[in-house]
Amino acid sequence: MAKTYIDQYGYRRFADSGILVSRWVAAKILGRFLYPREVVHHRNRNKLDNRPSNLEVFRNQANHERCHRSDGDL
Repeated sequence: MAKTYIDQYGYRRFADSGILVSRWVAAKILGRFLYPREVVHHRNRNKLDNRPSNLEVFRNQANHERCHRSDGDL
């Protein structure tokens, strides 16, 4: 199993590359690399829960923020 660490913002990253585990999992789900502006959202708001069923990809940060506003998070 690859070594990971939790960064200063509470997200899990791969130790050897620094890649966010959530972005890696989302890319595997989609079958392609994510575009730099795409944002991975954790549906249950748990930054460490990188199960495929908990992740959603937004086209950009504005769409991601819209989701949080509609949920009353922002």
